[in-house]
Amino acid sequence: MKIILLLLIFFLNLISTQIFAKNDLYEKIDLFGEVLENIKKEYVEDVDQSEVMDSAINGVLQSLDPYSAYMSPELFKEMQTDTRGEFGGLGIEIGMEAGVVKVISPIEDTPAAKAGIKAGDYIVKIGKEQVQGKSLMEAVKLMRGPVGTTINLTIRRKNVKKPLEFKVKREIIEVQSVNSQILSSEKNIGYVRLKSFNENSDNQFLKTIKKFESNKKIKGYVFDLRNNPGGLLSQAINITDYFLDDGEIVSTKGRKESETRKFFARKGDEINGKPIVVLINNGSASAAEIFAGALKDHKRAIILGENSYGKGSVQSIIPLRNGGGMRLTISKYYLPSGKSISEVGVTPDILVEEVGDDFKINSEKDNQLNYAIKLFNS
Repeated sequence: MKIILLLLIFFLNLISTQIFAKNDLYEKIDLFGEVLENIKKEYVEDVDQSEVMDSAINGVLQSLDPYSAYMSPELFKEMQTDTRGEFGGLGIEIGMEAGVVKVISPIEDTPAAKAGIKAGDYIVKIGKEQVQGKSLMEAVKLMRGPVGTTINLTIRRKNVKKPLEFKVKREIIEVQSVNSQILSSEKNIGYVRLKSFNENSDNQFLKTIKKFESNKKIKGYVFDLRNNPGGLLSQAINITDYFLDDGEIVSTKGRKESETRKFFARKGDEINGKPIVVLINNGSASAAEIFAGALKDHKRAIILGENSYGKGSVQSIIPLRNGGGMRLTISKYYLPSGKSISEVGVTPDILVEEVGDDFKINSEKDNQLNYAIKLFNS
């Protein structure tokens, strides 16, 4: 009888808690309606209540993390750009931080990179528009425009007192994700620069590796992922798999069972155990971090450079019934060691701070690449 009474008390408490939580939620919704009504009646200027609602919805999503956002029907239609290696704009991957747009990475050989914009820069003004208070998608929309037109970006940069002004010309961005070269005829080091993980990257990468491997004198490889903003998870898995014989590559964990998965390497190392050095910096994000982190955890490569960005989450685009959409974080990445990438990134085995941002092969300013080459002599 005592046990039954305790169970009854437990369930009554549970029900009352749920009812209280539900009532509390309804009170908040009523309060929100009251706020809107006061804005409509008392605000100094007439406001478009639809825009106010859009801002409120977006505020809810952006309170979750820097990557979740709402897109109005008009914006959603414009933003249905995919990852097939061609898109319009300036050539930067961006996120939100403290209400300001932060550059995750400028993509190499694009207008933003050529203008001098760097990973970690904060965009505070787009043209004449202040960024503070705007959503990520609104900022993206402002930066887009007809090909050939220019846009002025006002940037705040760490350790630079005054804001910087950049005039950037909009172009159709065609990302050729793989560049390669033999670094030295004496050392015979294969150098592969991977700029992004789009849907063609794995085929381009494998083709490059096979070409290098046909040269029997190749001693090892430098894989350059600096300022690589990431891309498709499937591409990160495929490319990492080329250099692992077995073991976990990455796992994703979400609330839904379908979003909790583990991905493993298949047998076969395309370069037969040759040494690898992977270059990363603060602009290496997402899929680039999965690649570097997995090779590090399996002790398959030496990671050299600076701590990576720390974007370890998966976003899904969910269409909404009003014709708009929402970008929502549905899971997070975890390395084979079990460590999360989110807001932490990948720590290099050898910390070498970037002296310049000239990533051209054989550049004397590229101290990180020069350090990597020396490792093959040690």
